[in-house]
Formats: sequence, C-alpha cells, structure tokens
Amino acid sequence: MDDNTLVIECVKGNAKAQRMLFDKFASKMMAVCMRYVNDSMEAEDVLQEGFVKVFGKLADFKMEGSLEGWIRRIMVNTSLDALRKNKRHVNDSKLEDVDFKLTSSELASDQLQADDLMKMVQALPEGYKVVFNLFAIEGYSHKEIADLLGVSENTSKSQYSRARAYLRHVLEKLEIER
Repeated sequence: MDDNTLVIECVKGNAKAQRMLFDKFASKMMAVCMRYVNDSMEAEDVLQEGFVKVFGKLADFKMEGSLEGWIRRIMVNTSLDALRKNKRHVNDSKLEDVDFKLTSSELASDQLQADDLMKMVQALPEGYKVVFNLFAIEGYSHKEIADLLGVSENTSKSQYSRARAYLRHVLEKLEIER
C-alpha cells in the first residue's frame, strides 16, 4: 500500500492500515526520538505520544510532501516538548564538565562508525545536542531553531558551534582524523 492510500485508510479508521503505518515508520522515528532523549524508556514514551499526535492530525496531511518527513517533524516537536517538560534543554555546559564515555578501543575500526558518532552526539550537553540534531541532522535553519526553542538565532548558532567544537575535541582525543 502506498503512503497516500495508507493515509486515506488510516483517516477512515482502518485499524490494519494504522498498524501498517506505525510498523512502517516506528523504528525510524524511534531513532529520531533517541537523538533528543537519552533514555530509551523516555524515547518510547515520546514515540507513543508522537504517534498519538500523528493519528490525531493525519486528516490534516495534505499529501503534498513526504509522509515520513511530516511524521518526523511531529516526532521532533514531540521530543522538544518532552525536553521542555523536563526543563533539561538548551543548558549551556562547559566542555570540561562533560565526560565522554567512548574510548578509542571501542571503535569498530579505524573508521568512524555511525553508532560511534551517535554515542558522541548523545554525550553532548543537552542544549548542544538539541541544536546539533535540529540543524545538522534534521535540516532546520537557525531561525527555525530559535523559534522552536524560544531562544535567539545567535544562541542557536553559538550552541551549534560549541557542539561542533566539542565533537572535534572528542575526535582529536580519540585520534581520529577528519
């Protein structure tokens, strides 16, 4: 079943189609949630809450863009809402205050692996991680990030710059060349 048919069937209340939609996107969206919240149980809660929103707003999907992109945006916003509720986002930490838990012996090879990079991103201070995910991974502009987080555009740029510097520092510590 293609995405447009899936949406139409879900809006009609077809439980089988709703399950298909969930199964199709749940693992990708769980990865999105995990980029924002470190705890897998919390990420599962965010995923569940996000899909409740998806099904509640599915009739509003205009079928003009990617269904996956539309769902991803809802998951990102739901993740940000969870961070706001916990009042743990956009905290400015000093680089020296953050422990990085990946050692060079844990790298699968001399090449940087995707899982290793995700560990590094997860180790970022909360504010850095949120802005890094939104800008570098999700593709939001600094203006959009500022609006989403209720901060200035310069704060977004600063947090992103600090996140990059932190990741560069970690890579240098692990002696990985760019």
